[in-house]
Amino acid sequence: MTIPPQSTTATPLARHAMAYVLAGGRGSRLMELTDRRAKPAVYFGGKSRIIDFALSNALNSGIRRIGVATQYKAHSLIRHLQRGWNFFRPERNESFDILPASQRVSEEKWYLGTADAVYQNIDIIESYDPRYMVILAGDHIYKMDYEQMLQQHVEQGADVTVGCLEVPLADAKGFGVMHVDETDRIVSFLEKPKKPPAMPGKPDMALASMGIYVFETKRLFELLNRDAADPASSRDFGKDIIPWLVKNGKAVAHHFSRSCVRSSAETKPYWRDVGTVDAYWEANIDLTDVVPDLDLYDKDWPIWTFGEITPPAKFVHDEDGRRGQAISSLVSGGCIVSGASLRRSLLFTGVRVNSFSVMENAVVLPYVEIGRNALLKNVVIDRGVQIPEGLVVGEDPVADAARFRRTEKGICLITQAMIDRLPA
Repeated sequence: MTIPPQSTTATPLARHAMAYVLAGGRGSRLMELTDRRAKPAVYFGGKSRIIDFALSNALNSGIRRIGVATQYKAHSLIRHLQRGWNFFRPERNESFDILPASQRVSEEKWYLGTADAVYQNIDIIESYDPRYMVILAGDHIYKMDYEQMLQQHVEQGADVTVGCLEVPLADAKGFGVMHVDETDRIVSFLEKPKKPPAMPGKPDMALASMGIYVFETKRLFELLNRDAADPASSRDFGKDIIPWLVKNGKAVAHHFSRSCVRSSAETKPYWRDVGTVDAYWEANIDLTDVVPDLDLYDKDWPIWTFGEITPPAKFVHDEDGRRGQAISSLVSGGCIVSGASLRRSLLFTGVRVNSFSVMENAVVLPYVEIGRNALLKNVVIDRGVQIPEGLVVGEDPVADAARFRRTEKGICLITQAMIDRLPA
């Protein structure tokens, strides 16, 4: 894999920065999709993993030093990073470090919070001597130029710059919510408030944290050491570090709309937390639209990932009732659609769909095999599942809920363990 050339017009701030991706979260609301993998390692968009978006943003922004902190069920994530992100070269002053929780500070401590996940690796960060640190969540889908955020941080002389986006007031309860003045200085910060405050002039919107922070490295180390010495701290950026800086330093908000990367096909800023089965299904299925809100075909801002070598997708048979076809669908390499019909579906690598089967609104993870005469609607199928012949899902809500994980919106998550429990 080659890396994209740096823009000749970009300022050099990104070359003096290190991106530090927090990728240890489980993502329990994704249910069985995170039984064997951390949320950042969950598949997305036909070829990628969720973490690829934060990493690609860093790479495309010009950042060439990256660290990824892992913790919960990290094997799948680490394997993906080793295979897909191993092209950084130290002789070009580049680095890519995978930093599992390894009890480096104390034999009794794993990562206790997001701030602690950085604090425990201060010595590794110091060895690279970055001037700035860009702290990133590894579990969101978006395209963003971090160079713009770095520039604002320096121009405003901030202790911390917090990436933020506008969200409906009703949805803000799950975020850190900010009040800002006319200069975008944060005057109050509330972590997941029960009654989120509205934005000035926008009573139905709130300004929510994206979990993206920029610090000058030396200042960050001072803050982390102070926080580590506080026995009352929960060792978290959103709960401890940022609120302390709002009161005792200068915290500034960076609006996502200023640095969101959009192609000519994208009409508005795109950011998604695919943290529930419904949200995950919807974000993937949205990609089948004629002009989706997220443009994965933008060559100017590619989403880098592990490029598995596969043969082309194949569609075979052309008879009435047995025609290999896909309508308004994304079909990845290595797939074979053999006399089956797909509509508004997304197939990841290596899926096999056998004759007389019909799939609609289906998100199918890699190396699934669909038996003959299956009828599957509104489903997410986990990696490697063997769907038996004649299985019908999406027609009977009561039967679906008894056999599979069915959401409030009627989406069925199917795993191999659920298939194995079906009566013979």
